[in-house]
Amino acid sequence: MEKELWKGNEAIAEAAIRAGCDCFFGYPITPQSEVPEYMSVHLPKAGGVFVQSESEIAAINMVYGAAGSGMRAMTSSSSPGISLKQEGITYLAGAEVPAVIVNCMRGGPGLGTIQPSQGDYFQATRGGGNGDYRTVVLAPSNVQETVDFVQEAFDIADQYRNPVMIVMDGLIGQMMEPIEWRPIPKRDLPPKTWAAGGRYGREVHNVINSLYIDPNACDEHNQRLTEKFDEIARNEIRWEEVQCEDADIVITAYGTPARIALTAIENLRAKGIRVGLFRPISLWPFPEKVLGELAAQDHVKAFLDVEMSSVGQMLEDVRLSVEGRKPIRYLGHAGGVMPTVEEMTEAVEQLWKEVQ
Repeated sequence: MEKELWKGNEAIAEAAIRAGCDCFFGYPITPQSEVPEYMSVHLPKAGGVFVQSESEIAAINMVYGAAGSGMRAMTSSSSPGISLKQEGITYLAGAEVPAVIVNCMRGGPGLGTIQPSQGDYFQATRGGGNGDYRTVVLAPSNVQETVDFVQEAFDIADQYRNPVMIVMDGLIGQMMEPIEWRPIPKRDLPPKTWAAGGRYGREVHNVINSLYIDPNACDEHNQRLTEKFDEIARNEIRWEEVQCEDADIVITAYGTPARIALTAIENLRAKGIRVGLFRPISLWPFPEKVLGELAAQDHVKAFLDVEMSSVGQMLEDVRLSVEGRKPIRYLGHAGGVMPTVEEMTEAVEQLWKEVQ
């Protein structure tokens, strides 16, 4: 299969079109603006609908309406824009309406910077809106994974009737890499008999709603959602391990830092320090059981968590997974500054000395 050179953001849009995206609603914001730009030209040619909304809030509610009628709907934005979409995302989850949301992350807090970051981990994995809900969160580390995940995200969303979020630092959206347009395994999806698209022989209309005045009815609804989230947690966990089978030190990282870590691992192993990489691909559900089992291995002495954030957000999930079995250190930058190979190498060497 021939490879093609694509820019990350444009590849996202093309992948969505190939996945059957019917509607895209968005608003420009750096560093993801090429997604709606590409969609504005190419989605109508494919028979879909593109709307540049008046705001991010409008965009996510347009997604809610279109997806509630059974359309495959999508939006994309960057960190502050995703913040504005949070109310709509919790409505989608509460009403069990599938949708795909792409966050091309930039530095924060506030308006921050337009440079790449990973500061939205808490927002994505904990649910930035109100109430008890989850979104499936996939984190690619290259453009190939990005286009694969975007295409599969529509099926995941439809299967579970739940929002799916693709999160990546802005560098992945802006870089160009060769990719293959390979077929994505299709899921056996049920018909959208729940959608508000007309009666179709039913005696009553379908109603898309997340409001339950009766607290017992709301509790029952939440219990059913929890069962669904448990099913997702069983079925959709993804991760990658690189040279962890004999590693004394394991680096945990996702996205661009995970790519940088590969060179650091090569350099450290050349120095005789056995280092591996554990890369969560699904940030939720997080592969906590697998990481916990790795932490229980005798050859693993310690972990180094590396992120493009200042406080260590994925670090919390790493700690919960390791459960105190082994020491964990943190290396991170925010605001568009990426951890370097040299910094990772130095941090691992220092950690190696501590655990000897």
